[in-house]
Amino acid sequence: MHIHILGICGTFMGGLAALAREAGHRVTGCDAGVYPPMSDQLRSLGIDLIEGFGADQLAFKPDMFVVGNVVSRSRLADGTPKFPLMEAILDAGVPYTSGPQWLAEHVLHGRHVLAVAGTHGKTTTTAMLTWILESAGLQPGFLVGGVPLNFGISARLGGGTAMGSAQVKEEPAKRMGDTEQSQLPSRLPLFVIEADEYDTAFFDKRSKFVHYRPRTAVLNNLEFDHADIFDDLAAIERQFHHLVRTVPGTGRVVVNGLEESLTRVLHAGCWSEVRSFGATVSDFTAQGEPHQFDVLYQGRRVGRVEWALTGLHNQLNALAAIAAAEHVGVTPAAAAQALATFQNVKRRMEIRGTIASPMGSITVYDDFAHHPTAIRTTVDGLRRRIGPGSRILAVFEPRSNTMKLGAMKAQLPWSLEQSDLAFCHSGGLGWDAREALAPMGARALVADSIETLVGQVSATARPGDHIVCMSNGGFGGVHLTLLQALQKQDLVAQ
Repeated sequence: MHIHILGICGTFMGGLAALAREAGHRVTGCDAGVYPPMSDQLRSLGIDLIEGFGADQLAFKPDMFVVGNVVSRSRLADGTPKFPLMEAILDAGVPYTSGPQWLAEHVLHGRHVLAVAGTHGKTTTTAMLTWILESAGLQPGFLVGGVPLNFGISARLGGGTAMGSAQVKEEPAKRMGDTEQSQLPSRLPLFVIEADEYDTAFFDKRSKFVHYRPRTAVLNNLEFDHADIFDDLAAIERQFHHLVRTVPGTGRVVVNGLEESLTRVLHAGCWSEVRSFGATVSDFTAQGEPHQFDVLYQGRRVGRVEWALTGLHNQLNALAAIAAAEHVGVTPAAAAQALATFQNVKRRMEIRGTIASPMGSITVYDDFAHHPTAIRTTVDGLRRRIGPGSRILAVFEPRSNTMKLGAMKAQLPWSLEQSDLAFCHSGGLGWDAREALAPMGARALVADSIETLVGQVSATARPGDHIVCMSNGGFGGVHLTLLQALQKQDLVAQ
């Protein structure tokens, strides 16, 4: 069929477009400010991209319009529609659907879906799980909200089955103690998907992940987020329980044992096998530092992870991925071994450049962190790796809808505790960033433009510093601009 995707440059919709193209469909799409890296990836696949949401695109007459959740019925200040194409679709009465629903009907149906949900770490854990299955020879399909460096693409159809590898577990009932042979997953093609709790579309306010019908569901963590669509934590917990309701009795729910919110979700009802991780009494636990640790199953050593990643959050992500992979037949030992070659995802503590000098280098990182907890775990992970002797300069913008609303501004000083200096881009905020960061005193600086921000950071940086830039958007290209500014500095004099 021919599908035309509204909002095609988002990570989810762009991945959907790549899957549809791989499946043989004709794909076109539109977005406002068609931008890389997704635009480059899509054009390389031969997908035509149109700038804007003009009503004239109705003339393409696709078999189906697939609508991203960036699209709404909102009006501009002059009363005209913000998305004229959507108005034209509704007026004409032509077929349209949401991205998650199209994916469920045309890609996920007939597959063993492994869905990774959680407030934080979804993308990284999805990439970890996919790499474990790939390393075991299972050839999974996947859709990740980023670009896993091991694959270089955000989505593919795949073609493997659950039990098709020499590295899968043998005699599972004897090895793990309580998994019966009859409960093993069927030989369905595997598909790993990042399962977002954000709503599906303006006409479908359910969370995206309700459409995915997973047989293996990872509940990585759960905090309040998305203040633009959820009133409180209880509202998000309700959506997570909707996900749990869709997992079959022969399925598995992998749950973070440290999270009280997830305990409440399961107490509302669970009809599937449960495997916990993280807490002392959990099924899967870790013993050792985050970069080098033993994996224990019910107190017994079953594998060892030695890798380049740091931070307790990544240790927990690894346990979640190992527990999920075990459900489709990969031994914890094989999973742990696969993680040794895991390369993470673009924009997850990705080094964007290093400025060298005789006095020591300055390293600039890019990270997707935007929720206060994610900011804290990112900074803490870097601190754990570099030790107390080097400075961390945290450069961030509160860009998500939740942060723009100021719902979590009071948590920012807490999230930045391990940084030596913090620099906030306050452009577009409806609240006072200086007031929110006042508890940090002189350690926090605020700028209302990227130019001013770069000037503040480059004037303060000195050899040996680690500068981590955190945003869930492009951050105005701050990384390159900052590297160029630092290159001009006389670092030797500092």
